Amino acid sequence: MKTIRLTMAQAVVKYLSAQHIKIDDEVQPIFAGVFAIFGHGNVAGLGQALDQYQDQLPTFRAHNEQGMVHAAIAYAKANKRQRMMACTSSIGPGATNMVTSAALAHVNRLPVLLLPGDYFASRAPDPVLQQLEEFSDPTLSVNDCFKPVSRYFDRIMRPEQIINSLPFAMQTLLDPENCGPVTLSLPQDVQVEAFDYPEEFFAKRTHSIRQIALDDMELTRAVEKLLQSKKPLIVAGGGVHYAKACEALQQFSEKHQIPVAETQAGKGSLAWNHPCYVGAIGVTGANAANNMARQADVVLAIGTRLQDFTTGSRTLFANKKLLQLNVCRFDTIKHNALSLLGDAKLGILQLDKQLSTWKAPQSWFALGQKEIAKWNNYYDQITSISNSSKTQDILPTEAQVLGETKRHGKASDIVVCAAGSLPGELHKLWRTEQVGGYHAEYGFSCMGYEIAGGLGVKMAEPNREVIVLVGDGSYLMLNSELATSVMLGHKMIVVVLDNRGFSCINRLQNATGNRSFNNLLKDCQSVEDGHPEINFALHAKALGAESEKVNNIQELASALGRARSSSKSYLISLVTDSHKISPEGGCWWEVAVPEISSNANSEMIYQAYKKAKTKQLY
Repeated sequence: MKTIRLTMAQAVVKYLSAQHIKIDDEVQPIFAGVFAIFGHGNVAGLGQALDQYQDQLPTFRAHNEQGMVHAAIAYAKANKRQRMMACTSSIGPGATNMVTSAALAHVNRLPVLLLPGDYFASRAPDPVLQQLEEFSDPTLSVNDCFKPVSRYFDRIMRPEQIINSLPFAMQTLLDPENCGPVTLSLPQDVQVEAFDYPEEFFAKRTHSIRQIALDDMELTRAVEKLLQSKKPLIVAGGGVHYAKACEALQQFSEKHQIPVAETQAGKGSLAWNHPCYVGAIGVTGANAANNMARQADVVLAIGTRLQDFTTGSRTLFANKKLLQLNVCRFDTIKHNALSLLGDAKLGILQLDKQLSTWKAPQSWFALGQKEIAKWNNYYDQITSISNSSKTQDILPTEAQVLGETKRHGKASDIVVCAAGSLPGELHKLWRTEQVGGYHAEYGFSCMGYEIAGGLGVKMAEPNREVIVLVGDGSYLMLNSELATSVMLGHKMIVVVLDNRGFSCINRLQNATGNRSFNNLLKDCQSVEDGHPEINFALHAKALGAESEKVNNIQELASALGRARSSSKSYLISLVTDSHKISPEGGCWWEVAVPEISSNANSEMIYQAYKKAKTKQLY
């Protein structure tokens, strides 16, 4: 057996460089690169290895560890989980900064390889700088925080251990059911130790994503329920995109005349003007989809984990026959559903074959078209530039900003969002025209994902315009990867909606019977002169981006034109209304309400909360 002598870090990088995947008859590297922020825990080991092999595996320097992992996750999502990135940090705070992003990837079932440095395996210099000392267990480090938020975790204590661990890591990253973050914790002394590795370990390998066909018994049972149905509804989730099943779903829904609603992750499965499309569903949904859901007798959920925003906290699909087509066993039985374990695309094709020429009743299909037509009329009203928005003392709403951004956009645009009220407004109001045109992180709803995520999306889709819509609160939490986008030449447009605080949670605070407190800047403790007036345009300019602040919707339109013609990242900021959101759409969402409160309306709100809970089956 031929061997090659490498350090463990060199072996890791060489192995990752050899992993490829076949996508649409083209073989490509699985790893597009490595985001790295070096410190004493990884600079001598992985830093040297990445430098040595940078022709095979590019290294990108980021500005914040959490941000770089967000970007890597967004890249993987935009690539439908087929291509991805690795991220490396030093030990201590560099590593723990990545834990939040690991949780985000875990919740959203998205692949990312995390390579944090760790303490010395030899323990000779203990306690090394940034080392956590757990007095009862010397084997623990801060990297153990990754265990509950990783699909696969290993601490490499000897250089030869990667021969076993790396293939398991790849299997996890590419497994459609168990897909998620992988963490390989790398003690800094082990990184630089050499070993005689088998040459064949580094041979080029081309992977493929496993496709699981439906079980015959489960398929037969599901077909029986659909054939008996008079009012079927499809709920499309993110799995439709990951399985590349959008075209199959479009054809399936047309042939069988079944209305289709979309989750946050599933949005864009159908174009907004497709005849079967009835809009966004759930708490952030549209009236059309939610009205159809309330009347449906069978709900076919495809590739969705049915979180509370989709189900209205278990009230929207109560007393419905629920079929769950999902590649994950854990998801197929949620909400007492009938399981359809399998790949979304194969499952749709198998259902189509068994259903033959069956169609849902024309009256049901027509009702869906009537409902979405009413919603489209509402969209025109709520996103229009009203006369009041032209005055200086009436601020533009988020809906108006979205409408204007869309009216001056292109079908190929990709909008990116994450937290606050924007995902709710975008889910029901953004008109997606092309597959992949809507990128929301709403599984973990992580403030600060937006700009870093936009960078990752642009790296995956360099020929499409990426528009990041972000509130001032999220921008202040994490904006440093705007500088990274400038440094790497990945231009994106960032629109900051400055509502002067955490307006979404302020509204929720009021809705649960509490007065405004510590959310809007004006309601927080501050010096006598008051809270600062933050100039986001000047801040972005300081990070190297082009930018401008606009005063109204009319100025936004022309600013968007300048942003499109720019060759580098461009930020536009404007002050928006902190109280108004589009009142239509959505359904109940369970948020705990104080049983006892000093607020005069608390008893009424609490009684309404208890009444709403009676709609939950359990």
